[in-house]
Amino acid sequence: MRGSGAEELARGAAEVLPAGELERKLALGRPLRVKLGIDPTAPDIHLGHTVVLRKLREFQDAGHLVVLIVGDFTARVGDPSGRSELRPMLSVEQIEANAATYQDQAFRVLDDAPGRLELRRNSEWLDMDMDELLALVRTTTVGQLMERDDFAKRRARGEPVSVLELLYPLMQGYDSVAVRADIELGGTDQTFNLLLGRDIQRAYGQAEQAVLTMPLLVGVDGKEKMSKSLGNQIGVTDPAAEIYGRTMSIPDSALEQWYLLLLGRRLAAGADPLAAKRALAHELTSIYQGADAADHEAAEWDRVQRGGGQPSEIEQATFTVAAGGAVHLPALIAELFGLSTSEARRLIEQGAVSLDDVRLDGLEIEPERLDGGVLRVGKRRFRRLVRAAG
Repeated sequence: MRGSGAEELARGAAEVLPAGELERKLALGRPLRVKLGIDPTAPDIHLGHTVVLRKLREFQDAGHLVVLIVGDFTARVGDPSGRSELRPMLSVEQIEANAATYQDQAFRVLDDAPGRLELRRNSEWLDMDMDELLALVRTTTVGQLMERDDFAKRRARGEPVSVLELLYPLMQGYDSVAVRADIELGGTDQTFNLLLGRDIQRAYGQAEQAVLTMPLLVGVDGKEKMSKSLGNQIGVTDPAAEIYGRTMSIPDSALEQWYLLLLGRRLAAGADPLAAKRALAHELTSIYQGADAADHEAAEWDRVQRGGGQPSEIEQATFTVAAGGAVHLPALIAELFGLSTSEARRLIEQGAVSLDDVRLDGLEIEPERLDGGVLRVGKRRFRRLVRAAG
């Protein structure tokens, strides 16, 4: 086992709890069982998820065993962490489809070689009989559960908290019992659940796990945590152009956190923000789409964003129009780029829409002008337009 000490393994972590516990676990002198549970409530993993996955990979490289739990059972409940209302329940089919893509995408970061990773599903032990469930719920009081910040806030606002949601932290804690976890990792929004896992392990006569929490990555807006629901995410399977371009769009204030959490190193003091952002975009694109794709997107960015030119390859799109009629530009933009018509109209008003580098400021346009032209919306959206036959 390679000698990585507690200081190295804790680098970039928000908290390691309780104090000294990680050192005590490492002093055992054996490979530790390092747990992460992921609920497949959505089909894709974004860069925010990779923060914890990268830390898990560090434990693997230090000679420890990662126990990755796909929460196919807990996904039926939905983690209430950070939620202001009960999550909708997913179908078994949705959970299975999401679980398949989650595993494939997680393995872009983790090493899935035998002896380095143990892949489990918590339906193996959570589909329990009533006697086992009663034994589990006896380990924790309602008072303990209601100390959770999100539950307490909802109660203070007079909003309901379902019994189903109260069971979630218990089920996550029992996962640690089932796999005999030495260490559990998660985001800072998981601190309550991870610490409760220690209590539940103790109730079952097991040694209590150490807890290591990682900061939550801010999204491309630089304000809220990265989340698909907020539209500020970059997916690990996104096209290279999206990874590179959206990384270049982050505010300078997010650079330090992105370097530390996504690349594992600090931003150099006094670094030029644009140069640092280009290096970050290139490295992230290279990690998830390959070095050649990263080189290509760097050249494309220089051509389009710095030089004001057009991409070397532009997707072609057809449009239709009634005989003798004009094209309603907001509706066309909405259809081509997946925007709402109100968003499209706002972009036109802001001067962010052009045809063959000529700004468009009207809402109606003759189809003859569009046919064969390159429509540009914002900085990075292009389509070469062809009028449909007939």
